Amino acid sequence: MKILSVDPGQKNIGLAISDELGISAKPLTVIQHIKREIDAAQVATIAAEEHAEKIIIGQSLDDDGKPTFEGRRSARFAKVLRTQTDIPIELWDEGYSTQTARQNAIEMGIPRKKRRGHLDDLAAAVILRSYLESHS
Repeated sequence: MKILSVDPGQKNIGLAISDELGISAKPLTVIQHIKREIDAAQVATIAAEEHAEKIIIGQSLDDDGKPTFEGRRSARFAKVLRTQTDIPIELWDEGYSTQTARQNAIEMGIPRKKRRGHLDDLAAAVILRSYLESHS
């Protein structure tokens, strides 16, 4: 089953996709945040183009497992996205995905200049990898 992962941010939204078997996760693209409804329509379109059967949205949680401010923003995005597609949507703890993506970029030898941009698609891949590993 192909799964699309979404790392929603204030400026950019990172997307990653799994393979057909749901084993690997690879960064897909980054879309610029415009407005929640427009962003959701873009994600729904990409999910359909990629033949995704599920969408995972990263949600930040506090130490008690409750959504943070950004986590509540992710939940609102999921609510709007559900109006744009029939693909099942699940919120997933994004737990330090951006920091992990940054560390992965360093380990891959990506120069500092190229790391300066957004790591949102890599963070989406980290979220997806976490989801896949917990469901394998």
